[in-house]
Amino acid sequence: MRLYLSSYQLGAHPEAFTGLVRGRKRGWLIMNAFDGVDPEIRRIETKRQLVNLAGIGLTAQELDLRAHDADSLSVEFGQPDFIWVRGGNVFTLRAALARSGANALIVDRLRADALVYAGFSAGGCVLAPSLSGLEECDPTGDALSLYGAVEFDGLNILDRPFVPHLGSSDHPELEILTQVAATCAQDGKQYWALRDGQALVVDGSSVSLL
Repeated sequence: MRLYLSSYQLGAHPEAFTGLVRGRKRGWLIMNAFDGVDPEIRRIETKRQLVNLAGIGLTAQELDLRAHDADSLSVEFGQPDFIWVRGGNVFTLRAALARSGANALIVDRLRADALVYAGFSAGGCVLAPSLSGLEECDPTGDALSLYGAVEFDGLNILDRPFVPHLGSSDHPELEILTQVAATCAQDGKQYWALRDGQALVVDGSSVSLL
């Protein structure tokens, strides 16, 4: 299994991401954590993410999960070398993954070590066993109105919650996520604590926080 999970954007060690990617270095950009955002803002941000990936030698196209069910996605998905999952609202992302069947497809590919899963913020959070507590910073209303349901189960790829932006003084969600981390600690739960610039990197049995 290969993961590159950054707290914010590509982080301070994008070479660790590209070092995991094999083949032609082509993949998908998933923007569904932005499903409730103004379409023009989404368009601009999608272009930004594609440019950022190109800047580190990776070629991507957007895969909009809203356009797919499990049958069509299995055809469209193909054999990407990586997926890059942009942060945003973890609940719209989770709902899009579930409705499109991408959750099962991605988990299967990861277990077969057939691609790199990479992303930041919500893109990492969604891999945890549970999303409980994140409703304090990510409202559930968009997922409910767009998808008709709110999922609190994560993809269960990580063994513990992924809590980004800690110690990042200029991030607007710092206070709320600090409380999420404190709640985990009070409950005796381990969690991955990342400040902006850091990334959790998994390459088989090797796990490191850069």
